[in-house]
Amino acid sequence: MARPDKQAAVAELTEKFQSSNAAVLTEYRGLTVAQLTQLRAKISEHATYAVVKNTLTGIAAKNAGVTAFDGQLNGPSAIAFVTGDAVETAKAIRDFAKDFPALVVRGGVLDGNTLTADDVRKLADLEPREVLLAKLAGAMKASMSGAAALFAAPLAQTARVVDALRQKQEQQEQQG
Repeated sequence: MARPDKQAAVAELTEKFQSSNAAVLTEYRGLTVAQLTQLRAKISEHATYAVVKNTLTGIAAKNAGVTAFDGQLNGPSAIAFVTGDAVETAKAIRDFAKDFPALVVRGGVLDGNTLTADDVRKLADLEPREVLLAKLAGAMKASMSGAAALFAAPLAQTARVVDALRQKQEQQEQQG
């Protein structure tokens, strides 16, 4: 690998692996250039999609400390390097693969963790970040309301007991 162009390609891929929070490895056999351009446009907000040479990608992944693609770099390969929302990118790839079954997800890596093709599909099935945050906020509000009621219950019970004692004392004063 003494050729400068190959060294530059490995360096660029290594940098992409290091600067990405996720990467999705796909096989694009049977897709046209126009279809690949369409996929690039779909994921452009959160990721870049690059057709890669397997040998150079293997070297770059090793340099970057990524082992997720070991043994998977064969045939026509392309990688979506995710710098934005990994869930949105996975959804876009999943939806594109539904329309164009020639696109096959082989696996991925997310924050240094290896993902299988099924893991990428599960990632794509997650609800959007805003929905998950809203559900979390709702759960927290419900638990806080429950805690407030729990803390208020003894105080309310004490107030009822004191009121009952006051009424009993007033009745005894009126009778006696």
